[in-house]
Amino acid sequence: MSLILSVETATNNCSVALHENGTLIHLHENNEPNSHGRLIVKMIESLFTNAGVKVKDLQAVAVSKGPGSYTGLRIGVSTAKGISFGLGIPIIAVDTLKALAKQAVSESLSENKLIVPMIDARRMEVYTAIYDHSLKIIQPLSPVIVEENIFEKYLENFEITFLGDGMNKLKDILKHPNAIFLDCENSAKTIGELAFTKYANGEFEDLAYFEPNYLKDFQVLKSKKNLLLQ
Repeated sequence: MSLILSVETATNNCSVALHENGTLIHLHENNEPNSHGRLIVKMIESLFTNAGVKVKDLQAVAVSKGPGSYTGLRIGVSTAKGISFGLGIPIIAVDTLKALAKQAVSESLSENKLIVPMIDARRMEVYTAIYDHSLKIIQPLSPVIVEENIFEKYLENFEITFLGDGMNKLKDILKHPNAIFLDCENSAKTIGELAFTKYANGEFEDLAYFEPNYLKDFQVLKSKKNLLLQ
C-alpha cells in the first residue's frame, strides 16, 4: 500500500488530498483567497479524520512545486517538508502546470488536441506550457504576457483546451473555433495521481535542499516572433 498526502497551494485554491495506490480516497479544498497559512493544517487534520486513516500510515507526502504564488508555494512546501521530516518519509515534488493539465486529459483526447494550463501571475501575465494528449511537453514552461494571437500557429492545426486561473485573461481576447476553455482550479487530486508514479519510481526530493519554482522573470513575446509559435 502507498498512502500519499498531496498538497496544492500554488494558487488561491488551498487543496489537500489522500491517495492510496494512486486512487483518490479523500479531497478537501478551500478557494478563499489568502487563507492557506490559516487553514492548511486544519484541512489536513480534517482530511485524515474524514478518511478514517492515521498520519503515521503515510508513506510519502507530495507537493505542488510551482510555478505559482510565492506565498502559497512557500506555505505548501514548508508544510510538506515539516510532515516529511517529522515522519521520516520521502517528499515528492510535482510540476504545478502538468498537474493542472492532467485535469483536461480524457480517453477522448486525440492526437490533434493540445492542453495549455495557465496560472495567473499579475496584470496580463501568466505561467504556461503546452502539453499533448499524453502530457508530453510540446512547449516548456514559460512566463509570458498574454496577447490575442499568442497561440495562433497551434490553433491553425490543433484543438486546444485552455484551463487554470490565468485562462480568463486569454478568454476575453481570443475568439477561435479551435479554442476550448475549461473552467477548473488547481487541485491536489491530480498532484496525488502524478505523485504515485514518482513514488513507484523512487523519484524523491532532497529534503534539505528542495525549494519551489517561483519563476518570476517575464518575457514580452510578440506575435510572429513568439517563442511559443516557433
